Amino acid sequence: MEYRRLGRSGLMVPALSLGTGTFGGVGRLAAWGTTDATEARRLLDICLEAGVSMFDTADVYSLGESERVLGEAIKGRRDKVLVSTKATFRFGDGLNDIGSSRQHLLAAIDGSLKRLGTDHIDLFQLHGFDAMTPPEEVLGTLDVLVRAGKIRYVGVSNFSGWHLMKSLGVADKHGFPRYVANQTYYSLVGRDYEWELMPLGLDQGLGAVVWSPLGWGRLTGKIRRGQPKPEVSRLPQTADFGPPVPDEHVYRVVDAIDEVAKETGKSVSQIALNWLLQRPTVSTLIIGARNEAQLRENLGAVGWSLSKDQINKLDAASKVTLPYPYWHQRGTFSDRNPPPV
Repeated sequence: MEYRRLGRSGLMVPALSLGTGTFGGVGRLAAWGTTDATEARRLLDICLEAGVSMFDTADVYSLGESERVLGEAIKGRRDKVLVSTKATFRFGDGLNDIGSSRQHLLAAIDGSLKRLGTDHIDLFQLHGFDAMTPPEEVLGTLDVLVRAGKIRYVGVSNFSGWHLMKSLGVADKHGFPRYVANQTYYSLVGRDYEWELMPLGLDQGLGAVVWSPLGWGRLTGKIRRGQPKPEVSRLPQTADFGPPVPDEHVYRVVDAIDEVAKETGKSVSQIALNWLLQRPTVSTLIIGARNEAQLRENLGAVGWSLSKDQINKLDAASKVTLPYPYWHQRGTFSDRNPPPV
């Protein structure tokens, strides 16, 4: 397994991390999977044997069951793993059971620690931007939690560029902990991250912790032009709250991946993951797995590299017209606004 720095921090993380959205199987995320503690422990065994030592969850995954199952699976080996979790989405019926207020964050961290059965969280990320809470309050609370030893590194997820820069400015002004991770959606069928967040990550030292690197299940090899959609798939049940992608764009990208697959002997998902691992700012990819077979296939994405020509072929197939002002910057003033990759 390859290990990388998480942004400009001193923390080393594996190039692949295991997402535990399939753990628990409660509520609407049951479509992702229903992995129990016994199955989870087996998946962690395989991960640790392969050098995958970071595990990502969130309080809202299966209404807290994902954290609880992960906590059961890491018992007796907490010192061998990195635990990443998230909060800010609604977690309860109370007025303050949502957002990034001091009230909610303190309660959320204590709840996560209890469910995970640990005394600290290695990487805590805000699951979304809370425009109702001043960033001084948010970062001041995170500073207290870092000083208390309850969390070690902080990051964000689903922030826009201005959200991030405003927060980093407040952190620098007051000496609060800086965000070092941006848990972001990025895939061959969803390259929006490259428009603004990647240049920001390069400039400010944030490592990308990539969620849904297979495009919400579209790049597993089960979806191809001219073939019926797979009967066994989570995509039909979860597409309404995942990133939208036109079918024709998916087919165009998969056509290109299939060409590369013939050249490399690798699977569609392995090629899609390997492409991401060669992009700037990427610290780790969060892979998911319903079972051992899926996990082992995804682990095959490391230990080799696509050629420059193969990368160019995939880049061309997945290219889309950028929104304003990015198309203008790249077109008429590209010598002063070079693309990040």
